[in-house]
Amino acid sequence: MKKVGFFQSIQLKLIIVLILLLLLAIQVIGAYFVRGLEESLKSNFEDTMTQRIKGLTEYLEQAFTKERTEGGEGPTLKQEVASIIETYDSELFSDLKVIDNQYRVIGTKDDQELIGKRITEERITQSIIFGTPSTTEMREQGSLDRIQVRTVPIKNGDEAIGAIYIVASMESIYDQLQRVNEIFLRGTVIAVIISAVLGILVARTITRPITEMRKQASILATGDFSQKVNVYGNDEIGQLGTTFNDMSDRLRQAHVTTEGERRKLSSVLSNMSDGVIATDTSGHITLMNESAEDLLGTSFDDVKGRLLTDVLNMEEEISDVLDTEITGSRILDLSDDEQFFLLRANFSAVQDEDEHVSGFITVISDVTEQEKVEKERREFVSNVSHELRTPLTTMRSYLEALTDGAWEDQEIAPKFLNVTQTETERMIRLVNDLLQLSKMDNKGHTLYKEKVDFVQYFHHIIDRFEMNKSEDILFERQFPRDHVLVWLDKDKMTQVIDNIISNAIKYSPEGGKITFKIVKERRRVVISIADQGVGIAKEKVDKIFERFYRADKARSRNLGGTGLGLAIAKELVEAHNGHIWAESKEGKGTTILFVLPLMQKKRRNR
Repeated sequence: MKKVGFFQSIQLKLIIVLILLLLLAIQVIGAYFVRGLEESLKSNFEDTMTQRIKGLTEYLEQAFTKERTEGGEGPTLKQEVASIIETYDSELFSDLKVIDNQYRVIGTKDDQELIGKRITEERITQSIIFGTPSTTEMREQGSLDRIQVRTVPIKNGDEAIGAIYIVASMESIYDQLQRVNEIFLRGTVIAVIISAVLGILVARTITRPITEMRKQASILATGDFSQKVNVYGNDEIGQLGTTFNDMSDRLRQAHVTTEGERRKLSSVLSNMSDGVIATDTSGHITLMNESAEDLLGTSFDDVKGRLLTDVLNMEEEISDVLDTEITGSRILDLSDDEQFFLLRANFSAVQDEDEHVSGFITVISDVTEQEKVEKERREFVSNVSHELRTPLTTMRSYLEALTDGAWEDQEIAPKFLNVTQTETERMIRLVNDLLQLSKMDNKGHTLYKEKVDFVQYFHHIIDRFEMNKSEDILFERQFPRDHVLVWLDKDKMTQVIDNIISNAIKYSPEGGKITFKIVKERRRVVISIADQGVGIAKEKVDKIFERFYRADKARSRNLGGTGLGLAIAKELVEAHNGHIWAESKEGKGTTILFVLPLMQKKRRNR
């Protein structure tokens, strides 16, 4: 694992966060403090200015309103104004002028040459004309110093008889603020340095266990579960370390279990006579055992990553195979000009807990010899069928002759006719069954499928049997209330169900019950027909769908069975992309089950 640099570590991030929080706090406090200090200093400055100007104004008003006679004794107005200015002079005032109502300067703080001269400044003119004071803050011309300019009218009653023009410097206020800001800056630098040192110490206590867990995780990834993480406390990080150690123990146990299962699976796959091929979700081969390599004549390295359908020479797309939920088998013809070679492939989809297909398992076996036997058997059935048609026709002709006259022997003729007719009908049924199987084997039958509500369709078939059955046999139906739509050939499927129900009735005892059930699943429907007959031995259950096989030969012949009904049913169900099987216990009855695919939504909307 790549080592994390300091500038990318969580330690630096914690330090930066701590410093940023400190800076934020200092800036908020400093801004609030400086703002309050500035307002306080300005307020004090204003109060001081107001008090001094108030006293100066009162004395100047007395001087301006004092009566004087020409040639009389006493100081003149200019002299009194000069005396008042000298008395009330302040360091706050950088400039002070007293102007009469003729806009002439009659007194000033510094520049005595302005006395007697007229001043037409707008602020002074407005104060004399309107009798209103004014206050203005500005920058002094030729300098960046901040000053406050005030004009205050000198009144005689409500009439302005002069004005005071005052300029006061405010730099002392901002000098104090500057010194305070410098103090805050130095304090901030010191606080940041201390915080950085403390942040490093604090961050190490947090990141040290995390760093150890990161290193331990790297060790776990290599399969070494012997190391443990040190736990430094009972806080959240300590609990995390404890949990990490518990997880390490569980991973070790799971690894041991998985390794054991892997070895078992490897041993099973290696010793299987059948070939096993596993694929991923898209159908690409991910696993193959030695038996599959021998059967396909190739190595796993050569086919790894290839599509299963390409390796098995299948015409279907892998998506079509993966979409089907009905597991079944297919015969794959891998013959060439020199050798006849057939494989049986059993397909099953691997699903996760959400029922999504996560892969595909295919089991292949060599059925060449078996297919050869089946082929010979099918040929035999076809030949026997054709050979039996002639004697059957002769027997029917013989029966017609007996019907025309030979029946006059009242003792022998009726028995002879009855036996002959019974055997003839049985042989005719046998021939018909053989011919139907022969057509199926040679793919000579065509299905005429249509959309069918299976619940209603099944009701109709059962009703037909219920009208003719013995009163000692009970029928029980367990059907869903909603529609179950399937795509099937009604005539062919009726033949399947008729055969199964007929067998159930034949083997049901008096007072027995036959249960018909329909179970709708996600993408298929399961149909079952259960009787309470004698049942079938466990080792014989899987054989009842073979041709000519009878579980109880004597009873089957007495009941008129040919041994081909279930074989035909199996062929027809599989032609509908379905699957049929049996479940039975001796003395407790037999259940025949088959599944059919439900109609897909796209087909329903057509």
